[in-house]
Amino acid sequence: MDTPKEPDPDASGRAAPSAAHERGITLLRRSIARRRVLRTLIAALLSTALLVAVWRYFRPAAQTVYVSASVSRGPVAPYIVASGSVNPVVTVQVGTYVSGVIQELHCDYNTRVKAGQLCARIDPRPYQVVVDQNLAALAAARAQLTKDQASLAYARASANRQTQLVAEHLASRDAAEAAHSTYEQVAAQVNLDRATVTQREANLHAAQVNLGYTRITSPVDGIVVTRNITQGQTVAASFQTPTLFLIATDLTQMQVDANVSESDIGQVKTGDTATFTVEAFPGHVFAGKVTQVRQSPQTIQNVVTYDVVVAASNSQLLLKPGMTADVRIVTADIRDALRVPVQALRYWPEAVPKAQEERLGGQSVWTLRDGRPVAVPVVVGISDDAYAQIRSGAIKSGDSVIIAERRSGEAQNSAGSTPRRRSPFM
Repeated sequence: MDTPKEPDPDASGRAAPSAAHERGITLLRRSIARRRVLRTLIAALLSTALLVAVWRYFRPAAQTVYVSASVSRGPVAPYIVASGSVNPVVTVQVGTYVSGVIQELHCDYNTRVKAGQLCARIDPRPYQVVVDQNLAALAAARAQLTKDQASLAYARASANRQTQLVAEHLASRDAAEAAHSTYEQVAAQVNLDRATVTQREANLHAAQVNLGYTRITSPVDGIVVTRNITQGQTVAASFQTPTLFLIATDLTQMQVDANVSESDIGQVKTGDTATFTVEAFPGHVFAGKVTQVRQSPQTIQNVVTYDVVVAASNSQLLLKPGMTADVRIVTADIRDALRVPVQALRYWPEAVPKAQEERLGGQSVWTLRDGRPVAVPVVVGISDDAYAQIRSGAIKSGDSVIIAERRSGEAQNSAGSTPRRRSPFM
């Protein structure tokens, strides 16, 4: 069995270093190098932070720059927005009073019709049979009346003759009374026959009316918007009259039924001007006027709205029934109002404590006097998205009012606040 060899001593008499010892020395050297690089980076970062802090602390303070706008005269027109549908001003639902099979169809979509024009016909044969039956019954009733009138004439003559014979003592009183009784019975029968004739005439008239109802005619001049039947279809008029046609009288005059929320309905009144657009013509603005503010509420999912009718001209026939309209109703309109931008009413200087707002009382705008903002109390009227009317106050057209402020050389933050100088070490 072989024994391990001892390492050969070098020339100086020492043993050669092992491989593990060499790897340890290499790792130690690498660790020392990394520590030196890390210390260098930390020193560089600390130096940079110190320089930035010193620069920020000793740099000149930013100046407050006020953004102003001019007080002007012009229109102020607040408005509300709503949505609704475009509908004809007058639409007529044409139905049927009788049931049957559609035998003829003369009107279709977009057909222009005149009042009384035949649009459809229901099979008239069952109703013609009823008319013929009533004609026969009337004829029989009249014949019976004629027959009973002849019997009445004979009974009258017989009663008169018996009365004369009783007066001459040639006939008994009983025979005369029997003759008078027969006469009265025949007279009553004649009255009954006359009533029967009247009844038969009424039945005939009702049958003729039902026969006339088989002709479906247009009640107005207009255009057919909807057709709900086809030839050969059976319609049943039982508890609810079926709608066969929907006719619009005049498509050159339309109306928008706008749904206005309960929070805005108090501002709307008859006569207000309005504009609206439809998706089919997004670049075309249609003009209209409020003609009716209906009192009946409409509640959908606990949201209460009211129907406001806006009349509009449709001479070019661009508007179609059922289109969705986005409506803007102008609730007030002052053409030559003293006005300021609405931002001026919301502005408050950063350097002025908010506690002073209560001492001013009411609304105010701020102007620059000797380079400092000064509050000017005003009385505000109506306002829209851009401007607010100034009813009274110590400002006039051409004056400047502050609407915002910022620091020179710095970007304005969303709240409009001004950063204060503070120690870089805090």
